[in-house]
Amino acid sequence: MVSLSTIFHRSGSSRFFFQGSVAWIRWLYVAGILLLVVGMIWGLFFAPADRLQGESARIMFVHVPAAHLSQLVYLAIAAAGVVWLVWRMKLVDICMTALAPIGCALTGLALASGAIWGIPTWGTGWVWDARLTSTLVLFFLYIGLIALRGALAGNQRAAMAVSILALVGAVNIRIIKYSVDWFATLHQPGSITLGGPPAMAPAFLWPLAVNVLGFHALVAGAALAAMRAELVQRDARTDWVRSVLNVGPKQAP
Repeated sequence: MVSLSTIFHRSGSSRFFFQGSVAWIRWLYVAGILLLVVGMIWGLFFAPADRLQGESARIMFVHVPAAHLSQLVYLAIAAAGVVWLVWRMKLVDICMTALAPIGCALTGLALASGAIWGIPTWGTGWVWDARLTSTLVLFFLYIGLIALRGALAGNQRAAMAVSILALVGAVNIRIIKYSVDWFATLHQPGSITLGGPPAMAPAFLWPLAVNVLGFHALVAGAALAAMRAELVQRDARTDWVRSVLNVGPKQAP
């Protein structure tokens, strides 16, 4: 029986991760696409129109998963930053590098879809309320993580800077989450809370749940694929990359 210590040390092995992640990526992509197809068809064509917002409320099936994952991905980067600061694991640094552009894209999608939703609902695509402003701050935090990674020479220095910024910026996630409770905003309070019944009709809740799962699967697959690409780029001249990819010394980049 493999011990937890062995699994932990193996998870830090570049070769073990590269070879073991292939099947995961395929299944995550397949599961994500199937779930999104089912969720989108269910939500767009079979769920009823909202009583107050009408057909425009259907954008929630994109906006809600994107907004949720934009925060979750940032928390994952912050957690990875803690692990890197303690153990200096290269794969954790690669994880932060891979997740930052994905989180930035998700935040951009959340902001754009929210603006589209807001025009028919509020009469405007943007107001400087606490929820929108703190989400915009999250978008700039992602840009800061990406810029730091590209601006600093050496993986160690860049990983240190990214880890610190991710940890400091994690405070903003709490502000985003509780902004509708702490401040007067156009956003309604959360419809789904831990420990309480959802304030959303099952006709909307179930297709939304399917879409959230689909987004999770696709983002996880994209993150693993981006980590593999970053890993090969960094270790292109190492023996394990040449052996796994069957690349000879003269062919190595």
